[in-house]
Amino acid sequence: MINRKSLELWVGLFVAAGILALAMLAFKVGNLTSADVMDGYKVTARFDNVGGLKVKAAVTMAGVRIGRVSAIAFDNKKYQALVTMDVDGRYQHIPKDSSASILTSGLLGDQYIGIEPGGDDASLKSGDTFLRTQSALVLEKLIGQVIFNKAGESAPAK
Repeated sequence: MINRKSLELWVGLFVAAGILALAMLAFKVGNLTSADVMDGYKVTARFDNVGGLKVKAAVTMAGVRIGRVSAIAFDNKKYQALVTMDVDGRYQHIPKDSSASILTSGLLGDQYIGIEPGGDDASLKSGDTFLRTQSALVLEKLIGQVIFNKAGESAPAK
């Protein structure tokens, strides 16, 4: 039979492992596990709606993280959100006519920016702006459109 001291040691180790697992989960969900951008350059994009996009959200291309969102501001003149991104210096050959979209990932619904490459021979440089963007989908608007369309379909024809 296991003595009391040994049992207490095993319970303590189990509790410590549980706390470590929770800390790792918190860092993963908080997007704090990956290193910052090295030798990066800044590009911007304008969106009509950024949804729940946050600073430090991932910037991806073909599913690979190539940067992070560094700032989100509101443009009082154009009434749009201005998103500034830091792109890692290893990815300097992104075509100038690429497009940026706000996408949602996974079960938790984290939002990130996905870049679709264009076909231009010229590459984005520091300070450039994406000309084509797609804003975040707002669930409330989509539901409202579906309800409105269904109500229009069920109305009697005159």
